[in-house]
Amino acid sequence: MASLVSSLATSSSTSFFTSSLFLIKLKSTSLSFSKFPTRKLMSHSHIIARATLGLTHPSNVEPPKISFAAKEADVAEWKGDILAIGVTEKDLLKNDKLNFENPILSKLDSKLGGLLAEASIEEDFNGKVGQSTVLRVGTGLGLGSKRVGLFGLGHSAPFKGFGEAVAAAAKSAQASNVAVVVASADGLSAESKLNIASEIVSGTTLGTFEDNRFKSESKKSALKSVEIIGLGTGPELEKKLKYAGDVSSGVILGRELVNSPPNVLTPGVLAEEASKIASTYSDVFTAKILDVEQCKELKMGSYLAVGAASENPPHFIHLVYKPPSGPVNVKLALVGKGLTFDSGGYNIKAGPASSIELMKFDMGGSAAVFGAAKALGQIKPLGVEVHFIVAACENMISGTGMRPGDIVTASNGKTIEVNNTDAEGRLTLADALVYACNQGVEKIVDLATLTGACVVALGPSVAGVFTPNDDLAKEIFDASQASGEKLWRLPIEESYWESLKSSVADMVNTGGRQGGAITAALFLKQFVDEKVKWGHIDLAGPVWNYKKNYATGYGVATLVEWVLRNSSS
Repeated sequence: MASLVSSLATSSSTSFFTSSLFLIKLKSTSLSFSKFPTRKLMSHSHIIARATLGLTHPSNVEPPKISFAAKEADVAEWKGDILAIGVTEKDLLKNDKLNFENPILSKLDSKLGGLLAEASIEEDFNGKVGQSTVLRVGTGLGLGSKRVGLFGLGHSAPFKGFGEAVAAAAKSAQASNVAVVVASADGLSAESKLNIASEIVSGTTLGTFEDNRFKSESKKSALKSVEIIGLGTGPELEKKLKYAGDVSSGVILGRELVNSPPNVLTPGVLAEEASKIASTYSDVFTAKILDVEQCKELKMGSYLAVGAASENPPHFIHLVYKPPSGPVNVKLALVGKGLTFDSGGYNIKAGPASSIELMKFDMGGSAAVFGAAKALGQIKPLGVEVHFIVAACENMISGTGMRPGDIVTASNGKTIEVNNTDAEGRLTLADALVYACNQGVEKIVDLATLTGACVVALGPSVAGVFTPNDDLAKEIFDASQASGEKLWRLPIEESYWESLKSSVADMVNTGGRQGGAITAALFLKQFVDEKVKWGHIDLAGPVWNYKKNYATGYGVATLVEWVLRNSSS
């Protein structure tokens, strides 16, 4: 990610294990590697020594078992640790006697002798998003539940957030079972109830997950079961829940990949993680990993220049999803930036504000792509072929490294004067986009933690979207609305291309501070076939939760939704 706003830069890297190389070869005959140069092989002794840290292994966290009860009348009698009630501001309206008008809250409060109403007043709880209050009531007041909690939904009802808040409350109370009810579920359509239930399950599953792989000791989640009351039952609900579970598993993989430290998740190990997806879902996936020599044959000079300084060789990753049956009606490509660590190169990220210690998340785009691949391997949509492409490498410093002032040639023949080695992600994406176009795809979406400028423009929670195609923009936004991930379209201002012109090459790789996210998108556009519909998502902001110091898994849900909307399933 460019050093435009160095404090918001990104990336991740790890050590290459020779044992991993042979493991990948055994897993898939379609993977191939050439021998690396002798200098590289001789210098691997220190890398092998670090292999005791292990590869990335899934966290041993079992999601809670989900069950459903159709009748809200069961709420007061439900027996367990926490009864969690999602409430809007309207649900908290009271009559002149300060009693709740909402029938569910009124019934509960009457059994509790007015404690809920009293707590909502004393704690200034008005149902806004993010608010919650949990009362320990025991079982002697006519309720089966030990605790009753009110969770604010505001006006827009972000039910995924509700599920996450319930999981957090369960963790705090070490609760093993929870019931969830929406106070204003009466009058909702059957479809709305299905969607709400799905979002609650997603939120609860993701809220329960903790990445404890690198801790010597960690507590397992106490939450074993979640019962959702009053939102329906039956096969349609089960179908929704399967989808929510499939997407959540992809989001968790994305989080694990981004959270992995750079001495564990190297380009080679990222390639192994991709190969695991292909072997796990071998009925619909194939994998191809290109080594340095194979990338040279494809003239990927832009990509290879970025990885030239690292002891961990670049790995170009290509997964292909094909439906289990029926014809293919559309071919798509998902391209993810895969900088497993970004030092900045000779334009090194320096100083306390550079956030160099967070540069493991510069592969957040590739994490989203592979998380989506895992989810789609379980969903198995029909009628669509999807190519998942990542040019994985590290941006390091050595005598063989790319220098400011170098000129590199991308695989489409265009030349680039490198005026900033910390604007490396776009150099890797250039060759990845050319490769994607050569697969005969009709639409491409790339995802990258590309610029601090996009974070300055949109903040830490919203990704920027760039595309010259209005139809594709609508597709991406429709998918993001369904997934709940926030996007905002930014312009591709062609006049800004002037700042990217070079006197000695076709272009430079950065265009200055002003409009940095836009000029980065203009740069990428030079490597996309005009016949291909292309969209670029800059997720430098929402890839990381700075409050929790934790990966978000952003992008997975939107990508899965976009692919499904292009399928015939």
